[in-house]
Amino acid sequence: MTEAIKIIANNRKASFEYFLMETFEAGLVLQGSEIKSIRAGQISIQEAYVDIPNGQEAWLIESHIAPYEQAGTFFNHEPKRKRRLLLHKKQILELFNNIRIKGNTVVPLKVYLKDGRAKIEIALAKGKKAYDKRATIAKRDEARDSERATRVR
Repeated sequence: MTEAIKIIANNRKASFEYFLMETFEAGLVLQGSEIKSIRAGQISIQEAYVDIPNGQEAWLIESHIAPYEQAGTFFNHEPKRKRRLLLHKKQILELFNNIRIKGNTVVPLKVYLKDGRAKIEIALAKGKKAYDKRATIAKRDEARDSERATRVR
């Protein structure tokens, strides 16, 4: 059995802004026209984050799914509503206990379709300081320069 995975949206800033410690795959609870918008690539997770207010449920906050144009105004969805994430209880408790530690958060990394279902990859993350970000930029520039040097020869 092959799993067909189609990546819809990436959060490229997440690895620059945070140290990613552990990743999880979660399902998304969607309303009517949201899945059609996701299949059309109309989703943004750049400003999104995951909140676990009571240790019982995980919510995706501030993600934007554009309204589906072919759906009427009555059947369409609110673009920035909070969406419930489907995770196992043990995973939710693990995330909840880790985000209570100062500096830890949960960020979405990518949204993809797996066998026709919308999934989101989230990561337990710790915020980087400014000097960590500068080190990341320096390492990236050094790798780019060495790549250029080997390509020229």
